Amino acid sequence: MKSAIVAVSVATVWTKPESPVDTDRAALTAPVDLRGWLGSLTVEDKLDFYNRNAIQTQALFGTRVEVLEERGDWSSILIPDQSSKKDERGYPGWVPTAQLAAWSDAYAIQSGQSAVLVAAPHARLYDSQRQAGIELAYLTRLPLLQEETDWVKIATPLGDAYLRREDVQIVAAGERIKDIQAANAGEAIVAHGKQFLGLPYLWGGMSSYGYDCSGFAYNMHRSVGIEIPRDASDQATAGQKVEKEDLLPGDLLFFAYEEGKGRVHHVGIYMGNGEMIHSPDSRGAIEIVQLSGYKLKHEHSISRRYWQD
Repeated sequence: MKSAIVAVSVATVWTKPESPVDTDRAALTAPVDLRGWLGSLTVEDKLDFYNRNAIQTQALFGTRVEVLEERGDWSSILIPDQSSKKDERGYPGWVPTAQLAAWSDAYAIQSGQSAVLVAAPHARLYDSQRQAGIELAYLTRLPLLQEETDWVKIATPLGDAYLRREDVQIVAAGERIKDIQAANAGEAIVAHGKQFLGLPYLWGGMSSYGYDCSGFAYNMHRSVGIEIPRDASDQATAGQKVEKEDLLPGDLLFFAYEEGKGRVHHVGIYMGNGEMIHSPDSRGAIEIVQLSGYKLKHEHSISRRYWQD
């Protein structure tokens, strides 16, 4: 096993090398064309990702992965940052090898070193001549090399590069984005989530180009420095159990088959006042719903809290 680093804005992690079809070609290149890929997909294409279990998850630019095997143009990887019962070492799947670069300790955020966190929904990367390069997703995290008035210099697998200061936050390890005015971390989770209202759902999605239900919950918690499991079924078994009458903004609501007694298949974020924000399914986009009228209300199985005051 060897370490590598994601070298495209978002690497889609497939179930097996044979999972992508012709309409997915733009997702397999380096650099990757996420907007072109997602913009070309029909609802039927998106539903097919679920029906075929084609996509496992995604990993952002600069994410460290462990390579288990190389087969032709593909690499079998684990993502240590995404905890899962599928593999205790990290979330498993396959990516095109061209979307990875060799790991170097220069890409690691060292103890005492600040990180640059993309705090805008997307941010453009620039080279040393300030020429525009690839676009990065929300919560992409990279080591800070130098801070300037309008720019930050960062270490990346494409070489040292720059981001606009207005698009990022400089944070210590585990620190949350500061520009959200909220009474506590739970309310901040909700506030971060609201900026993505209308973003179309993507099965396996883990980026600001499209989230699935648990990917949305995972990333909004990560925006306040809280790490939770990747999948809804795992999220539902950790954290603090919360009774219905004790729900607060930022708590997670889980829904299961067999009127709440079967397998967990969906998660949303409680907003307060009987409302939930969630990424619903391949036909929809991130939305706010009233729980009293929500179509899955009878499938609510358990609620969990990962944040603290």
